[in-house]
Amino acid sequence: MIKAAICCGGGFSSSTMAEHIKKGIKAYHLEQELSIEFCPFLLTSKKLDEFDIFILCPHLSRDVRKFNERYCRNNRPLYVLPIRMYGPVDVMELYTDIVDVMEIFEQTRQNPVHFPDEPDALKVTRIKTYRHVHTQ
Repeated sequence: MIKAAICCGGGFSSSTMAEHIKKGIKAYHLEQELSIEFCPFLLTSKKLDEFDIFILCPHLSRDVRKFNERYCRNNRPLYVLPIRMYGPVDVMELYTDIVDVMEIFEQTRQNPVHFPDEPDALKVTRIKTYRHVHTQ
């Protein structure tokens, strides 16, 4: 079971997205594989031990390195969600990216975790999982 937190600045958009993802988890019968909760970015440093991965909204991409250095210290993967995957993302696509991100993190122990050739989530235009887009 992967315990994920989705984070944004004030929580307005990420709390809505977390609810959307929870519905998708049920629709795809992923309840044994993935759980997701909303967590305001300002509280993330106090909840590092509660989650396996932190999925950050794209607008937090400027803050992720400083947050990692100050609080996380490469102990948990920090994944900035590509801008076009933020919102009504297909949960199976997101789940696949989460699994792959966690594998990358286990190998590199570097944050923020990103896929090859995608260091800036604000410039990534894919709406599907990296694995599906780059293996076709």
